[in-house]
Amino acid sequence: MNESDGADAAPDAKSAPENRAADGPFDADEANPARPYVDLGGIKILPREGLQLRLEVEEGTQRVVAVGLDFAGSTLQVQAFAAPRSTGLWHDIRGQIKEQISAQGGSLVERDGVFGPELVAEVPAAGLDGKPVARLARFVGVDGPRWFLRGVIAGDAMSSEDSQAAVEELFRSVVVVRGQSPMPPRDLIPLSIPKTTAGPAATTAI
Repeated sequence: MNESDGADAAPDAKSAPENRAADGPFDADEANPARPYVDLGGIKILPREGLQLRLEVEEGTQRVVAVGLDFAGSTLQVQAFAAPRSTGLWHDIRGQIKEQISAQGGSLVERDGVFGPELVAEVPAAGLDGKPVARLARFVGVDGPRWFLRGVIAGDAMSSEDSQAAVEELFRSVVVVRGQSPMPPRDLIPLSIPKTTAGPAATTAI
């Protein structure tokens, strides 16, 4: 894997593809209003055949904290955070992810990907039989206008080029709705349950 030059960037520099505004992930002002997005509050998802949506809920507060997308034999978890207008979060957050995975006994490589600097990690986990296994995960991030979008990819997209391309296109199609309310940087942009979903734990084909 190629080493990333993201480590040379200033900690608060923005990290995003040069064509982000045209190709995504999109800000609410950049999204095509004619597209039939599934509205989750702070995030909008573009439906497509074979896509399953899961809402991940925090046990104590019962608030929705992440959107899980099952597609092309893979999983993509997305979270959107408030960010300053002129600076980014991804360079700093990558450092925190590295520390967390290292503390868990995992290993990782930083490389340059289609969205900029990213992390590919082997994270210790328990298998179905209870024995320890190493799970591959890819962490991607994009700094947008007053928001930061993080994606965690696992499954077939870690080994299949076709699945990887499909999940990358899915991540690009995400729309972040930051809103105008003041929010501290790094706060989760609030998510809501769509009317088509029966409850927070529901899995919905979209």
